[in-house]
Amino acid sequence: MKTPSKKRRKRSRKKAPIKIRVGRVVFDIFLCFFALTLIPVLVFRYVNPPSTPLMWIRSFQSEIDTPLHVATWQTIDDISPNLLKAVVAAEDQKFFTHKGFDWIAIEYAIQVNLTTDRKIGASTISMQTARNVFLWQKRTWLRKILEGYFTTLIEFFWDKKRILEVYLNVIEWGEGVFGCNQASLLYFKHPPSKLSPVESAWMAAILPSPRKWSQQPAPDHVRDRQAKILESMTRVHIPKN
Repeated sequence: MKTPSKKRRKRSRKKAPIKIRVGRVVFDIFLCFFALTLIPVLVFRYVNPPSTPLMWIRSFQSEIDTPLHVATWQTIDDISPNLLKAVVAAEDQKFFTHKGFDWIAIEYAIQVNLTTDRKIGASTISMQTARNVFLWQKRTWLRKILEGYFTTLIEFFWDKKRILEVYLNVIEWGEGVFGCNQASLLYFKHPPSKLSPVESAWMAAILPSPRKWSQQPAPDHVRDRQAKILESMTRVHIPKN
């Protein structure tokens, strides 16, 4: 006659293989997810993204027959230092010192969003790059989690120079306008290498809402923001390497 303790040991031995199989399935799913997400991150370290999810969404919304794509790619050396300083001053002044996340800004944004009616963000340039290249724009917890994941990957596998270059070439700068080259040619009739400090500050000023704020004449709040960015640019240092 089997004792109760022996029965319990027998049941536990039967359950163990199921737990192991479930664990293996979970591990395999995670491994596949990691591989499938890591590959494009590694590819785009050296290959310029031809398009982005937001470009496809805008094409669908405007019923354009062919999807929008990145216009003539501009290397960071072909972009005016004025524009580099302007976007860093406007969007992420700690860009060259943080590891993808500005935790102080994130904490402040959480406090404001929870305690007031205001809704502010704390996205760094790295986070915006990850979102634009790999994800969608609608705010959801899933997107936020994936945004943090991809931000960590590009901060680890790309350098700051590459992150900033991709950012300037893929972000939205108006209705159907993507990348600094297309924006500079449209708004100022010359390539981004020729952008002046004032022009650069204006381009950076409209980034929070480019489809609305790019309208002319420029709204008062855009001109105010442009002036503040122009003043802040004097304190931004762009590393040479």
